[in-house]
Amino acid sequence: MATASDHGTDTTDADEGLLNSWVRGVLEEDGKRQRLYRALFWVACTFFLVTTLFPFYWLLVLALTPNSRILTGDWSLPIIGIEFPHPQGFNVYAFVEVFQQVPFHLYVFNSFVLATTTTIIVLAVATLAGYVFGRLEFPGRGALMLAVLMISYFPPAAFLIPLFDAFLGNAVVIPFLGIELFQAPRLVNTPGSMIMPFSALFLPLAIFILTTFYAQIPDGLEDAARVEGTTRLGALFRVIMPLSAPGVATAAVLTFIAVYNEYFFSSIMALESQPENWSPLVGGILSYQTQYTTDFNLMAAASIIGVLPMLILVIVAQEKIVSGLTDGALKE
Repeated sequence: MATASDHGTDTTDADEGLLNSWVRGVLEEDGKRQRLYRALFWVACTFFLVTTLFPFYWLLVLALTPNSRILTGDWSLPIIGIEFPHPQGFNVYAFVEVFQQVPFHLYVFNSFVLATTTTIIVLAVATLAGYVFGRLEFPGRGALMLAVLMISYFPPAAFLIPLFDAFLGNAVVIPFLGIELFQAPRLVNTPGSMIMPFSALFLPLAIFILTTFYAQIPDGLEDAARVEGTTRLGALFRVIMPLSAPGVATAAVLTFIAVYNEYFFSSIMALESQPENWSPLVGGILSYQTQYTTDFNLMAAASIIGVLPMLILVIVAQEKIVSGLTDGALKE
């Protein structure tokens, strides 16, 4: 006599049999398999686009809505039972007022100068270091490479106090002995106090990327260049770097974007968030918030203006970035 548990087991087996037969039928037929893959692809793309673009839509809604209406909080539209934010009014003037209330263009200029200078320094050092690690054999190469990468394992806050103390212009003293070595220059409120930490923090990733690419270049190409009379540096800049262009572009773009968006070190090294103190883009966005008032629409408009250069850069260099991140994972 069949019990209730037996019926439940039979139902489960039947369900698993239907599922297995459906999966087997989909995987065995090329047409169904392609349709399944295409459907999964569009589901993943839709999810990614919605989660990625919604913050930008939110910023646009805030920028176009007058600040008085933002403070009331009544600026949503019910769609399918969900309160969906939408602009209350069309305050395009906020994108002009961004530059009138604060010299926002100077903050953007500061970020560009800091990011460009840091990228040049990082590429110059990482190119030479990547050549050494990727193409030369010497004792302790793996341990030294690991030591370089260990810098990126530490949180940036761990270096803040000693760097800030050094950049204040205090004397450098040997611990426990009290012997003064030299008087450090005062670097706070200058580009140097930000460029040097940025270069040290983002250098390990660039070295790792370029080491991977330089190691893939066949030795015969470099040997042929050296037979014709060029030096190692000449072969590096004339042969190896052009062949590793995706890796160089990837290291440059990732470093530039990271420095352009950085605020932790610059907020400390610039004692006051003023453009003359080389305060970066994020400092300019936060300058619309005072002790008593907060212009949310101006902060959103400034965020959109600030992100546009990076958006254009990523669109232009996306092929190099993708090829740099994928080709570097393969080794011949």
